[in-house]
Amino acid sequence: MHLAYDYPLLGAMWSIMWLFLWILWFFLLFRIIIDIFRDDTMSGWAKTGWLIFVIILPFLGVLVYVLARGKGMGLRELEHTRSQKQAMDEYIRTTAGQGEQSRAEQLARLSEVRARGDLTDEEFQRAKEHILQ
Repeated sequence: MHLAYDYPLLGAMWSIMWLFLWILWFFLLFRIIIDIFRDDTMSGWAKTGWLIFVIILPFLGVLVYVLARGKGMGLRELEHTRSQKQAMDEYIRTTAGQGEQSRAEQLARLSEVRARGDLTDEEFQRAKEHILQ
C-alpha cells in the first residue's frame, strides 16, 4: 500500500481501480433493484425484504442476492428482452400493414373521384404515380 504512493503513476492507477470498482458496485446494485421489481414469482413481502436487505446492508445484501438469485437474474433479463423484441416486431408489423392499407384506400378514393368524372385520365395517372412512390 505504501508503495503505491511512492510513485505517482501507481497512486493514480490505484485510485482509478477503486473508482472503477465503486461504479461497478453501483451498477450491480441498480441491476439488483430492477431485478427485484421485475420478478413476478416473488410476493410483495419477499420483494420488500430483499429491498430492505440490499439497502440497509448494501455490500452484504448485493453479495447474498447474487449468490442466491443470480442465475434467475439472467433468465429474467432474457425473458424481458424477448418480450420487448416481440412487442417491437408486432408494432413494426402493425405499422407497416397500416401504411399499405392507407395506400390502397387512397387509390380506392382516387378511383371513386375519377369514376364521378372529377378527374381526367391524365390527372388520375399523375396522382396514382404520386401515391405509389
